[in-house]
Amino acid sequence: MNKKKNNMNRILTVLFLIISITGFAQKKEKDKKPKVEQEEKELIRSGNDFYNQQNYVEAEVKYKKAVGQNPNYEKANYNLGNAIYQQDRYKEALPMYELVSKTSENKITKAESFHNIGNAMMKEKQYAQAIEAYKNALRNSSKDDETRYNLALAQKLLKKEQNQKEDNKDKKDKDKKKNDKNEDKDKENKDKNKDEENKDKDKDKKGDNKDDKKDKESENKDKNDEKGDKDKDKQPPKSQPSQLTPQQVKQLLEAMSNEENKTQKKVNAKKAEGKKIKQEKDW
Repeated sequence: MNKKKNNMNRILTVLFLIISITGFAQKKEKDKKPKVEQEEKELIRSGNDFYNQQNYVEAEVKYKKAVGQNPNYEKANYNLGNAIYQQDRYKEALPMYELVSKTSENKITKAESFHNIGNAMMKEKQYAQAIEAYKNALRNSSKDDETRYNLALAQKLLKKEQNQKEDNKDKKDKDKKKNDKNEDKDKENKDKNKDEENKDKDKDKKGDNKDDKKDKESENKDKNDEKGDKDKDKQPPKSQPSQLTPQQVKQLLEAMSNEENKTQKKVNAKKAEGKKIKQEKDW
């Protein structure tokens, strides 16, 4: 009997310890959650009123005040992210959503946070990051059709972007090949033009030599002409035609004839003086 009683006491002791540990764990878990004061709740309500009126600037102010008083206030951070997102400041909204996605124990809240992260990434055209965010949202809420649609859209846009990049790369390669071809053609034309210029220079050089030769020949001709003129100067002048009258010519001829006769007589006289005289015999 005492043995049974002892066993019962042991069982009760173990049960008491289990209950105590469970209660302590639950209390500790409750202590982890931030205690939300009434003032913070009022700020959230006021911020929600402005948000519903699409006055996102004032809503942001209220949510920031709530977060300032309680940085771990899950709803305040999530709503603050939404207010900033609605003002097209997508990058600034991300830290709030990321904080809630990491700290929230509610799967629906986590899914909504990941969903909004995906939306912010889509706005920034970071489709790969958006796809990952939507997948995380579906891991926490697999039946969310809006997230499924956004995921499919992000995948489609990412594929389109990749194809566009590939097309641009192909176009760039084609343009490069075309430019290289044009450069080669330009180089070929330049070489051709250079060859033609060299040929023209050779022609010009030959023409110059020809002209030089002509000039030299002309110069020699001028020298020869000049020499000829000088030789002509050295030649005796031609006899001038007689300017005498016929009467004067007749008188001149008669005088010349008389002079010639006198000369002949003298010559004859000299011949006679030298000739031996034949002596005649007197017998």
